[in-house]
Amino acid sequence: MQPNTLLDAILDEAGISHAGLAAHVNQAGRARGLTLRYEHTAVARWLKGQRPRGQVPDLICEVLAARLHRPVTLDDIGLGVPGEPVAPHGSTLSGFVERATALWRSDEQQRPHVLGAPAVTGTPAVMPVWEWENPPEDVDVSRGGRHRVTPADIAMLRAARAHYEQMYRKAGGIATRSRIVGFLNAETAPLLRGSYTDATGRQLHRATGGLVAIAGICAYDSDAHGLAQRYFHQALRLAKASGDRGLGAYVIALLVNQSLFMKEYRQAVAFAEAALRTAGKHITPALASDLYAMQAKAYAHLGDATSALSCIRRAESAAERIRRGHEPDETGYVQPGLVNVQVAEALLSLGDLVAAGEHATAAVGTPAHDRGRVHRLAMLSQIELRQGNADKAVATAVEMAERARGMESMRLRDRLRAVREHLVRSGCAKTAEAAELIDGALRVPL
Repeated sequence: MQPNTLLDAILDEAGISHAGLAAHVNQAGRARGLTLRYEHTAVARWLKGQRPRGQVPDLICEVLAARLHRPVTLDDIGLGVPGEPVAPHGSTLSGFVERATALWRSDEQQRPHVLGAPAVTGTPAVMPVWEWENPPEDVDVSRGGRHRVTPADIAMLRAARAHYEQMYRKAGGIATRSRIVGFLNAETAPLLRGSYTDATGRQLHRATGGLVAIAGICAYDSDAHGLAQRYFHQALRLAKASGDRGLGAYVIALLVNQSLFMKEYRQAVAFAEAALRTAGKHITPALASDLYAMQAKAYAHLGDATSALSCIRRAESAAERIRRGHEPDETGYVQPGLVNVQVAEALLSLGDLVAAGEHATAAVGTPAHDRGRVHRLAMLSQIELRQGNADKAVATAVEMAERARGMESMRLRDRLRAVREHLVRSGCAKTAEAAELIDGALRVPL
């Protein structure tokens, strides 16, 4: 049995205790001529996944609808009839909001079935992207709730996104994740359930989508890949509700990056193409350059040098058109030099060490935040070793290990381990110092 996280979340929203729900269900049953004697222990069993008998699921909906002043369906409380077709991925926007906030709550409670879920592949991975690309659009995203959402609320969400993105860059996703998930539950969920017009709702869903994307990045950085993917899919649905195609393309870039990590190279190419095709003129030069560069990496891994080099040219061309101050906040991660390091990785896969080295050197020579610098130094160190420059590789690896201090990130640890492995495998005497420094960094448990 899987815990019923939807019922748990909606009880929390309604402010009803287990004993309170049992009493209300008994009372609603009496109005229908039923004699029910439920207590809090029965509600605890329902939350663990047991299905109530007879008319009780309908009574629970009735009780919660009266309390929340809105319709509540069996699907909303996780008690849809087994065997009956479930509403499609997005279903209604309000239904999506209930499922999204239930996931945030389960994440904050560190439910094992949520944290340990594997990433989906095949059709379940592709459907959210297909649904973002295709009709129907959300005609009206207004909602009637208890509290009116104001421009100040939306400004707070935007400020929070910038705050947690900076925290992620400086401290890593593991340290940042619990903070942003706590914020989603305490501040964002009540706003999504609030009262807003269509125009305000579009801004609210856009601001929430940007925040949820950062939560997904932090989950990805913490090795919770199934959870990260669910956050990215949520962010994509929120982007659709906002009507902002550029935001959707940014979220797909995050899915492309995760696909590359999971070695789903054909999926990475297809997703990047979907973003470029569907967002069209709404894609900024920064985002286009990153999507093309990631496509180049995917093609290089597939051994398609022609397509990889074509994407490299497109990435470089787009990067030349980037104008600071004309990009949305979300694409701020496309710093000068990022495309160089992505291209270096693609060229390394293609076996062009000289060109890869030039791009990696250019990337390291460009200012970047500490997290980005660690990745750039790792790539340069690897290339320097492959070129036989052990002294340079060691110096680069030492700087990389020092820059990574204080960051709690599984992805950076992957980088450190990969560099250490290359250093040790080279057999050069001078690599021992750098390997020892990396061991020290890896010794601290996360």
